[in-house]
Amino acid sequence: MRMFYNLMTTHTFTRALLLSLTLFSAVTFSKNLAIDPTNIYPKVKLETTMGIIVIELDRVKAPITVDNFLTYVVTGEYNNTIFHRIVEDFIVQGGGYDVDFVPKKTNGDIINESGNGLKNEVGTIAMAKENRPHTANRQFFFNINDNSNLDPGRRWGYAVFGMIMEGEEVLEAIAKVKTEYNEAVGWENVPVKPVMLIKATLLPAE
Repeated sequence: MRMFYNLMTTHTFTRALLLSLTLFSAVTFSKNLAIDPTNIYPKVKLETTMGIIVIELDRVKAPITVDNFLTYVVTGEYNNTIFHRIVEDFIVQGGGYDVDFVPKKTNGDIINESGNGLKNEVGTIAMAKENRPHTANRQFFFNINDNSNLDPGRRWGYAVFGMIMEGEEVLEAIAKVKTEYNEAVGWENVPVKPVMLIKATLLPAE
């Protein structure tokens, strides 16, 4: 009887384990399905406290960067984050912190795709990084000017992976907000009044 009981217990455990693995696979598949790798130029709607911006991403030129960005979008990780660094006539940067400047979790660094032919021109979106080349993870920025100094040359550049399609006036307004040195975090160019990315949504494929 004890052997039969042990066999039943083992069988029950195995079934539970298989069910868990199946559910995990289903969740993973659903995320991959939500991103849809066949959509070459996916669009994302960014709802900010200053209006709506729609961007089109380029999976042909920057497949790793686009899929990384979309992973944060479909999991809601960009929702309720701030644009923490705004430099007029240069960049608008965000995606990494909540309104209290608490860092959001990252999924790890990605390979730098700055040599893909896309330039840091006005209206484009690119990945922020540290000085080391392959350190981009979730923070991104919009180019408010033609920033050729951010393109690759003798050194690695900042990987551009899309461009703004709607809401240029919103981005221009964000770029002009008043900023200051924030003593709490020790940063320059921090908006006096927080500019929020309320929600990022992957739009249906066209």
